[in-house]
Amino acid sequence: MEEIRLCDSEYRFLQVVWEAAPVPSGQLAELCRQRLGWKKSTVYTVLKKMCEKGLLQNENALVTVLVPRERVTAAEAEQFVDRTFGGSLPGFLAAFMSGKKLTAREAEEVKRLIDQYREE
Repeated sequence: MEEIRLCDSEYRFLQVVWEAAPVPSGQLAELCRQRLGWKKSTVYTVLKKMCEKGLLQNENALVTVLVPRERVTAAEAEQFVDRTFGGSLPGFLAAFMSGKKLTAREAEEVKRLIDQYREE
């Protein structure tokens, strides 16, 4: 699959779909009206675009997810770090942690994640 690139409205739309899927397209239009303030035509336009990107499927008026939330959020996070911090994860962490303190449990979790992904 190609690189996942989404604008903010597409990401918010996917959040609604992830919570409800599999979901009939008419029900999805109503959920998006309630949660996003979108018109039915907007929902179907964005749904078509997400199907063309290979993220969703709309078959027999039933919308299903083709790409899991974890994959999309990982791509979004990577793009944010690339765009904002030149791809520097330490730069991101330094900015994110500025003025914050970690609990001992949080620090251990961060250490565990670093060890898990460390190159040998």
